[in-house]
Amino acid sequence: MNIDQLVTMANQIGSFFKSYPDQEKAKEEIANHLTKFWAPPMRNQIKEHVAKNAGKGLEVIVIDAIQKHL
Repeated sequence: MNIDQLVTMANQIGSFFKSYPDQEKAKEEIANHLTKFWAPPMRNQIKEHVAKNAGKGLEVIVIDAIQKHL
């Protein structure tokens, strides 16, 4: 899948969960959502994007969620 599409989708998920008062819980929920609803190749692609491109285009909360919980 196109990385720009994955970044957009991940940011949409992050936007929903970042309203949680507990930001660590929000990061866990972002990662849980990605695990439950994204196919393994999609998860691998977004993890690679974070590792190789510093998560360019991703919200900070999404980058943190991927690095810490995915």
